[in-house]
Amino acid sequence: MTHLHAGLSPETIEKARLELNENPDVLHQDIQQVRDMIITRPDIGFLRTDDAFILRFLRARKFHQTDAFRLLAQYFQYRQLNLDMFKNFKADDPGIKRALIDGFPGVLENRDHYGRKILLLFAANWDQSRNSFVDILRAILLSLEVLIEDQELQINGFILIIDWSNFSFKQASKLTPSILRLAIEGLQDSFPARFGGVHFVNQPWYIHALYTLIKPFLKDKTRKRIFLHGNNLNSLHQLIHPDCLPSEFGGTLPPYDMGTWARTLLGPDYSDENDYTHTSYNTMHVTHSSSNLERECSPKLMKRSQSVVEPGTLKHEEQHENENTQPLLALD
Repeated sequence: MTHLHAGLSPETIEKARLELNENPDVLHQDIQQVRDMIITRPDIGFLRTDDAFILRFLRARKFHQTDAFRLLAQYFQYRQLNLDMFKNFKADDPGIKRALIDGFPGVLENRDHYGRKILLLFAANWDQSRNSFVDILRAILLSLEVLIEDQELQINGFILIIDWSNFSFKQASKLTPSILRLAIEGLQDSFPARFGGVHFVNQPWYIHALYTLIKPFLKDKTRKRIFLHGNNLNSLHQLIHPDCLPSEFGGTLPPYDMGTWARTLLGPDYSDENDYTHTSYNTMHVTHSSSNLERECSPKLMKRSQSVVEPGTLKHEEQHENENTQPLLALD
C-alpha cells in the first residue's frame, strides 16, 4: 500500500478502487501524468503540485487524467481571476469569521451511512447588513479546503442541505446571476470535491424561479443531484437517514448548534460578537484531521444565529410523484 493511502481503511481503499478507478499499483504514475500536463498552461500559476494535492483532483474526476488536470487548472485559474476573494483566506479574516459565526456553513459532526460529510445552510440566517454573499462563499470554500484534507472525504464526498425556511423575497433578490455564477464556478467547476447530493427544503416559489437563472451554468450531472423536497420529510429521509440528521430536518440528533463549526476553525475561545482574538486556523497549514478537531470543540451554545427552523416544522407527507421530489439543480 502506498504512503498516500496511510490512514485509510481497507474498505475505503476498496471503495476507491471500485467507484473511482483508483489503482494503488499505478497511483504515482497517474499523479505524474497529471503533473506533466502543467507545462501546457503557462498562463496559470500552479502554486501546489505535490502528490497528495494532485491525488484529490484525480479522485474528484474518477482518475480520468485529462479531466483531473482540467479541474486542477480551473482551481488555480479561479483563484487568479478572483484575487480579492482569496486575500487573507483564513478563518480570522473579518468577513469569513462573521460568516462562520453565523453558521455559514454548518457542518455535522457525524457522517451519513455512506461516509459522506453533511453540510448545512440555513438561508434565512443571512443578515445582509452583516455578511456579503461573497464572504459567505469564501467561508464555504475555506471550510471545504479544511475538510478535503481528510482522504476519507475525498473518496466518500459531501452532501449539502439548504433550508430555505423564512428566506424572504428581499433576501432572494440579492442572489443575482453574477454572484450565483461566481458560486457555481467556485464549487462546481473549480473544487475537487464529490457532491453526492444538494437538497433544498422548505423552498418558496421564488427559489424555484432561481433555477431559470442558474440552469445555463449547471452541468447535467449537477442537475441530477439537486433535489427539491419542499416540506416533505419522507423524500428527504429516503436519501439521508434520519439517524444522521438534526431535529430541524426530522432527524434523531439534537438541534444543530450554529457555533459548532466556527469553534472548530476559530478555537474554543471564539466570540460570537466582534472581540475574538484567538489564533486563526490557516488552511495552508492543516495539522489535524477535521474529525479530531470536531471532537475537541467546545459545547458552548452560540448566542447569535440559532436555526430558524424549530424541530418538527417539516411535515411528513405521503410520497407523491411531483416536482418536490425531482432533481432540479446539480453539480457536475
